[in-house]
Amino acid sequence: MSKGITSQEENYSQWYTDIVKKAGLADHSAVRGCMVIKPTGYAIWENMQKQLDKMFKETGHVNAYFPLFVPKSLFEAEEKNAEGFAKECAVVTHYRLKGDPNEKGKLMVDPEAKLEEELIVRPTSEAIIWNTYRDWIKSHRDLPLLINQWANVVRWEMRTRLFMRTAEFLWQEGHTAHSNEKEAIEETERMQDIYATFAEEYMAMPVIKGKKTESERFAGATETYTIEALMQDGKALQAGTSHFLGQNFAKAFDVKFTDTNNKESYVWSTSWGVSTRLMGGLIMTHSDDNGLVLPPKLAPTQVVIVPIPKANGEINEVVDKIVDQLKAKNITAVYDNDKKSRPGFKFAENELKGIPVRIGVGKRDLENNQVEVARRDNLTKEMVNIDGIAEYIDQLLEDIQTNLFEKAKKFRDDRITKVDSMEEFESVLESKGGFLFAHWDGTADTEQKIKELTKATIRCIPMNMEIEEGKCVLTGKPSKQRVLFAKAY
Repeated sequence: MSKGITSQEENYSQWYTDIVKKAGLADHSAVRGCMVIKPTGYAIWENMQKQLDKMFKETGHVNAYFPLFVPKSLFEAEEKNAEGFAKECAVVTHYRLKGDPNEKGKLMVDPEAKLEEELIVRPTSEAIIWNTYRDWIKSHRDLPLLINQWANVVRWEMRTRLFMRTAEFLWQEGHTAHSNEKEAIEETERMQDIYATFAEEYMAMPVIKGKKTESERFAGATETYTIEALMQDGKALQAGTSHFLGQNFAKAFDVKFTDTNNKESYVWSTSWGVSTRLMGGLIMTHSDDNGLVLPPKLAPTQVVIVPIPKANGEINEVVDKIVDQLKAKNITAVYDNDKKSRPGFKFAENELKGIPVRIGVGKRDLENNQVEVARRDNLTKEMVNIDGIAEYIDQLLEDIQTNLFEKAKKFRDDRITKVDSMEEFESVLESKGGFLFAHWDGTADTEQKIKELTKATIRCIPMNMEIEEGKCVLTGKPSKQRVLFAKAY
């Protein structure tokens, strides 16, 4: 263990908080339930943003920005959406403060500055966006409208955890409009596929694609598609969702278009998003008791070079050449030649921060034209010839990326268990955790009873599931397919 990090086995929740804070990713703020994202954490989020934004734009989406505040009347327009988020809303009622006549230096709300209409601080942006779309969409020529925004939202969470659940968080939310149902469903599925590709190819986090049950859908959605990941403590993480909204919001905000036959119809819509919760998923999928472990594709610094015992002219000259070679291959490398700290301290700090590869350069090594290369993913190291070092590191980073995914996938696959009775369900959930693949009779009552009994929820109905006759684990009623249960964040 490094730097006083609690072990996973001892206290997983504390281990997670230790990693976030000691690796310099985020900290608690003066505002209850909100976080400060520190430069290292934000650099990882920027890399996530950069790749996702590229994937969105490659599929025809463009970015825009909509207001943080939503008039209450607009928020109420789509009833299910309003009801679903009502308990989490922050509300602005006044627009000015004034000096408190009873206490010098203090401020109070000016009672004469009450807003004519209260404003909701957006928990999600469907209302303000669809009110805007009413003015933008008139004809089939205006469709499809494929817009995404990078923004912050506020959901007044009572129990918070850095990155995983905070009152304010960063995210992207896509909101698209289409001329027909088929196209909107294809968009919903496309975005689910993009999220799954990003999670697996960049985060090295294996996911299961599926649909949510009716009770777990996004408020106001006709269908919610999800990607579900498994963390190292055996709990599931909903890593991204894509919603087919049907014509619900179009009808609520009267958004219509004229088709090629000059017939007027309501548009079809989708929304989809991922948030800084992905940072939590990244940490809990790969990290260990030594600190953060980052997949190379998202690491702000992929290679750190440390002189041993300390920098000198000869070492500096060799390192400069190595750095130039690495940069030529678009590998981000940093030379840590700070003379205030010993190499051992630097090694521990680099492990804690999850830098994928460390190169140690010593005088004796140079005499043999070698450097020491250490991997963060499996904590192994070996001597490597300086000639061709850039090609070696380039391949090594690919190997680390693949290894992290395969390791996480094996962990996930080993914890998917078929169960056929409640006795087996509860036993496996308690002893092993992970995903439970079980029959369910399709009713919300049964879903709720299982949740009350075990705290496990239906994470998704997996995509492309084969028909399999069976009996519900709780009621014994007929079931035609298994669904995925788990305890979840």
